[in-house]
Amino acid sequence: MTDRSHITTHVLDAANGSPAQGVSVELALLADGWNAVASRTTDEQGRISDLGPAALEPGIYRLTFDTASYFGRDVRSTFYPRIDITVEIAAVDEHYHVPILLSPFAFTTYRGS
Repeated sequence: MTDRSHITTHVLDAANGSPAQGVSVELALLADGWNAVASRTTDEQGRISDLGPAALEPGIYRLTFDTASYFGRDVRSTFYPRIDITVEIAAVDEHYHVPILLSPFAFTTYRGS
């Protein structure tokens, strides 16, 4: 395991063709309800490389992206004011990267590397 977080993200704004800087992201663990683990904001490259610790216990996690605030800064409306991505962390020795490609009216995600 490296020094980076067990789970990371990268947000790109497809409508602008640029990194989505300043998107707030919360990481939560499902255990008797959702329990916040960490929260960070994307950097100038749209990345968060320190979302949570270097190791997470196996479980179901949710990444919540505050897209309403991001689009609101440019006075752009969005159909998706919040994006919740739920993932399962099964292997403690693997890195999990969850990128988002977004626009005001669409988004896509996949397990990255």
